[in-house]
Amino acid sequence: MDQINDRILQELSGDGRLSNTDLSERVGLSPSACLRRVQDLERRGVIKGYRAVLDRKQTGGDFVAYIGVGLANHSKASQEQFERAMQAAREVKECHNVSGTIEYILRVECADIDAYKYFHTEILGQVPHVNAITSYIVMGSPKDGRG
Repeated sequence: MDQINDRILQELSGDGRLSNTDLSERVGLSPSACLRRVQDLERRGVIKGYRAVLDRKQTGGDFVAYIGVGLANHSKASQEQFERAMQAAREVKECHNVSGTIEYILRVECADIDAYKYFHTEILGQVPHVNAITSYIVMGSPKDGRG
């Protein structure tokens, strides 16, 4: 990695739809040199993909919660079972295995509080070994750089 690759990544993180011509101008390279670098970053897995940033209000996922989840059983099998269940749950947008007093932090998007209650009770609450659920409801997001 060098400063030019860092600039390329910074620019693409802000706008993954930049044309190669615009990107090359912003980072100070010829279009062919810029394209070679981007392709190399993709090939090496530094750039894992591109995605669209959605307006949650228009897609029905305006209710957002972060959830701390503790497991009663700390075995590898119970963690794998939990992770499979979260992969299958469409409301779960992120699932992170963390250190500390809990095992997981989830980012959940639902249409509203009723949909969240259903997820909390009928999906998350039914997963074996879940023994602690702490919800943090997002009131606003003054900074959100996930992209």
